[in-house]
Amino acid sequence: MSEALISLRNIGFAYLGRTATLQALDLDLFPGERLCVSGPNGAGKSTLLHIMVGLLKPTTGTVEAFGQKRLGEKNFHDVRRRAGLVFQDPDDQLFCPTVQEDIAFGPLNIGKSKSETAAIVEQVLEHFGLMHLKERITHKLSGGEKRLVTLAAVMAMEPEVLLLDEPSNGLDEETTDRLVEILVSLPQSMILISHDAHFRAKIATRSLSLVDGHLEDFDPKCRHAKP
Repeated sequence: MSEALISLRNIGFAYLGRTATLQALDLDLFPGERLCVSGPNGAGKSTLLHIMVGLLKPTTGTVEAFGQKRLGEKNFHDVRRRAGLVFQDPDDQLFCPTVQEDIAFGPLNIGKSKSETAAIVEQVLEHFGLMHLKERITHKLSGGEKRLVTLAAVMAMEPEVLLLDEPSNGLDEETTDRLVEILVSLPQSMILISHDAHFRAKIATRSLSLVDGHLEDFDPKCRHAKP
């Protein structure tokens, strides 16, 4: 079997003043996987993604990404470049005045030239079918448009892994179908958090459920964690 791109071992996490959200949790993401994670509200699904990229520090356990253990903030700079996190709320991620500026921000920030960045912006907008939004003001976009633009902005960084937090939340059927089409076409391994069983069924190559701080195999036909 190929080496895991991201490995979590014995991960524990508790927010201040609360009981443990994650307990002795293990996870591996392998090349080519589209791993879907489900679970009740408050189970710690978003927390899990944030730990993977170092936005939160686990109380116990280790994070290994791209063949290296990640032990401190400095070690996660590379992870955040190589693992693109799409937040649950697109307004937490879109901050430039226009769509093209938001998509260009990442490539420019990692040293791409203006001409290289312009080419990347055009390519990403074309691939996502968003060319008509190029000059639009980001805060005036619809919820579905914001979600697609956020994903496009992350993809402009050419990540090796995608981490997607409720990407279909609030989307209409047409936009959800478009998102499924895009995600299935991408070569990147990905972890998707989603409450939507139909969406997961169209995307997942493997499914897990976060239950009582642990990840368990999930059978989408039965819609519950396996014992």
